[in-house]
Amino acid sequence: MEGLRVIDSATQLDGAARDKVVVCGSHGALYAAWLAANARVRAVVLNDAGIGRHSAGVAGVAWLAGLGIPACSIDYRSARIGDGADMLASGVVSMTNDVAASQGCRPGHSCREVVTRLLDNAGDARTQKIPEIGETRLRIANSGHREVWALDSVSLARAEDRRSILVTGSHGALLCGRPDSALDVDVFAAFFNDAGGGKDGAGYSRLPALATRGIAGATVSCNTARIGDGRSTYDTGVLSRVNEIARRLELREGMSAREAVARLVGLG
Repeated sequence: MEGLRVIDSATQLDGAARDKVVVCGSHGALYAAWLAANARVRAVVLNDAGIGRHSAGVAGVAWLAGLGIPACSIDYRSARIGDGADMLASGVVSMTNDVAASQGCRPGHSCREVVTRLLDNAGDARTQKIPEIGETRLRIANSGHREVWALDSVSLARAEDRRSILVTGSHGALLCGRPDSALDVDVFAAFFNDAGGGKDGAGYSRLPALATRGIAGATVSCNTARIGDGRSTYDTGVLSRVNEIARRLELREGMSAREAVARLVGLG
């Protein structure tokens, strides 16, 4: 469709997205929405990531209404998070903001239907100043032998994080199912939000890919931590799935992320 751009992650947004209707595989939390606003999209469709704690999975969809940008979320059970093409092909709308609703978009519509409605409504992206949100990278203090970092997005991982523990707010899905998208750095362990698990268990799909590289991996339930918020993953997250490497290190489903990290740094 002319005027449409389909991507797997909001981190892939660039100048080509300007004035486009974008279907994006990312969660609908604030950071992904902020990236979309900064890319000057005309409208955006995101995954609701199970909605989760404090409705973080759709917080960005609502926030975009204040900038006059139409936004919709796709039910995590209907389309794989991290897979823009699947969102377009099989997604079902779970929420729309007021701007998208004024253009005829409704919960229950297919992704293709809301895209058609958004494309039919002429207009360019808004040009007002966009509030600063950004994302954070915070060191978690500990007396163990490994550094621990809380990252709002796994895209903040650095080369020097090799063999560290990363506690992220990112979803646990591979982008379009590609194992090479699991993590750029060979860390000791990494934690993600499960985004509700979702279609085909996409929200857990990074874990086996990490295990093949000898990296302990785990997800926390979206209902226990705000997606897009690494500190929340650490503070309140409860493990929902672990890979075989993590299991060998005595991590278990139902354990708090805090306890899991303490075990990994030798504190518990």
